[in-house]
Amino acid sequence: MLRIVLGGVWKITGVRPAWPDVLGTAKPARVKVELAGLESWDSSLLLFLFEAEQWCTATETPLDSSALPKQLSDLVAQIVAAQGKEKPVDRAVNPVSLIGLAVFDVLARTKQLSHFVGECTLAMVRLAKNPIRFRWLDCIREMQQCGAMALPIVGLIGMLVGLTLAYTAAVLLRQFGADLYVANFVGLVMVREMGPMMTGIILAGRTGAAFAATLGNMKAGEEIDAFETLGIRSIDFLVMPRLVAVTLMTPLLALYSNLLGIIGGLLVASAVLKIPATAYWVQTQAAIDLSDIFSGLVKAVVFGGIVGLSGCLRGLQCERSAIGVGNATTSAVVTAILLLVSADAIFAVIFNMLGI
Repeated sequence: MLRIVLGGVWKITGVRPAWPDVLGTAKPARVKVELAGLESWDSSLLLFLFEAEQWCTATETPLDSSALPKQLSDLVAQIVAAQGKEKPVDRAVNPVSLIGLAVFDVLARTKQLSHFVGECTLAMVRLAKNPIRFRWLDCIREMQQCGAMALPIVGLIGMLVGLTLAYTAAVLLRQFGADLYVANFVGLVMVREMGPMMTGIILAGRTGAAFAATLGNMKAGEEIDAFETLGIRSIDFLVMPRLVAVTLMTPLLALYSNLLGIIGGLLVASAVLKIPATAYWVQTQAAIDLSDIFSGLVKAVVFGGIVGLSGCLRGLQCERSAIGVGNATTSAVVTAILLLVSADAIFAVIFNMLGI
């Protein structure tokens, strides 16, 4: 391990040691930087530490800067982040410590999400008490963007999913002479699972990412800070119209996806299995009841709220840079999909316990 102790006076106008001269011919497996007797410093010290970060990143050598002051570490991290390079992971750290740090990180993120959900809940209460202060025009505009403008992609994906389900069911059911029950399979799966789930995933990649990018750009441009300075709550002004819009539109899009999926199954049943369209439709009506439709709509409402919360949360947490906007967009999609799958699994358990 190469241990470097920094001290004395670091001035940009003075002579600054170069990293290659300090390194020499050494090829350490790990580098540790410490401070001792540091009198004063300016950007020259940051440049030296940045050179060390660059070399460690290029050679995949872990750099231990835990002994540096937090202010100095944050400044170096901002310079490294602006270059779009990640710091190599220190493999010499105890794996138990890494697991513990990961657990604390998950707990911190969970706390942030819970705090944001609580703020949105309070904003909902304020909206119910004083609906005239709600930005209805912005909400209607967002409903058009995440609802009407999403109809083509939702319909296409819904029909393709219905086609795929029908082909899959046909391969199995025709072995038992139960071709007609393809209608039961496609109808139930679309209404209870695939319709709401595929709609949620599409909106996560389309609407959730758009929310994160929009709010992230506003955060980078300090527009959100301006709102807060003027006493305007960003939750009420920016988040609530988007959250209400996507929550209201997701169930409608899910119903549209269900219909297109059933029609896709009908096309396969008519063309491949030679099942009359009337027989397919009657069988579908017999297989689906109101409880199935209700369960799918409940899922769709929750999925819409998850997409809106994930996109807005990551947008408000965005760093003040172009790279931060991209990272926030990616994080919004990943977070939304993870929460969608988790919520769907929870719904499956609850509905099974309730016998729905």
